[in-house]
Amino acid sequence: MSPYALLKFITSHPLNRGQKAKAIARFARWQIGSRLVPGAIVFDWVNGSKLLVRRGDRGLTGNVYTGLHEFPDMAFLLHVLSERDVFVDVGANVGSYTILAGAVAGARGYAFEPVPATYRRLIENIRLNHLENRVTAVNIGIGRAPGVVDFTSDLDTVNHALAPGEPYENAIKVEIATLDTMLAGQHPSLIKIDVEGYESSVLAGASAVLEEPTLNAVIMELNGSGRRYNEDESGILKMMIERGFKSYSYDPFARALTPMNGSNPASGNTLFIRNEAAVLERIAASPFFNVHGKRL
Repeated sequence: MSPYALLKFITSHPLNRGQKAKAIARFARWQIGSRLVPGAIVFDWVNGSKLLVRRGDRGLTGNVYTGLHEFPDMAFLLHVLSERDVFVDVGANVGSYTILAGAVAGARGYAFEPVPATYRRLIENIRLNHLENRVTAVNIGIGRAPGVVDFTSDLDTVNHALAPGEPYENAIKVEIATLDTMLAGQHPSLIKIDVEGYESSVLAGASAVLEEPTLNAVIMELNGSGRRYNEDESGILKMMIERGFKSYSYDPFARALTPMNGSNPASGNTLFIRNEAAVLERIAASPFFNVHGKRL
């Protein structure tokens, strides 16, 4: 992202609206401070949660600049989860969603991250928030069947399983398991899937999990990346509809759901909900959160 595009994203973010000068100052402080301090910086996040952030961390610095990088989806997680829930993070990266779910909402969690170097960062953030007894983190990929696949290793938030014939140096071998196997006996309430186009394979190995009556919602990245695997997102939409889910957009300030016809064109993620009434009841009962001076 160019500096101009980044600043536009920061200043137009919902949690920065009406405080453009503060947002730019926050950006400038990070740019200067991250160059002066070697290594990772502990960032105080939402409700006492913390993140270890390094200069160049694309996803984490988005949280530094805006409060909640993926605003509607992260706010939905905060509003819909509680201590009685199980949250599953497929493609956890360094753990932004996992930390919000465990350290802020109080849910138990399972976090799956296939790239070893990224997994080590995930573990750092889990330990920083004292979530070792609440979150089970596994260094593994999730797919349609057990096996081993070639994976990129140095693309930060966009590491992914290599498609057949995709050129790439420094590929690593990653063990793959199914979500049904990894979650046998568990009853998740919310699942986040961010696997850079590999979503169809994840869903193919999650038939039992998707039928769990406790599963109220799935946050899934649908941004066209599946084309690298010759996957059509219409197949994902059809699969989710067949399991009783519908797609929605979410307004965190109004705590309102709006039905959609297909994926969300305004976001890289799409929110799928199976029981709208139950989800709205949870949202209405959720406590409020203050982020960057805004009440959610």
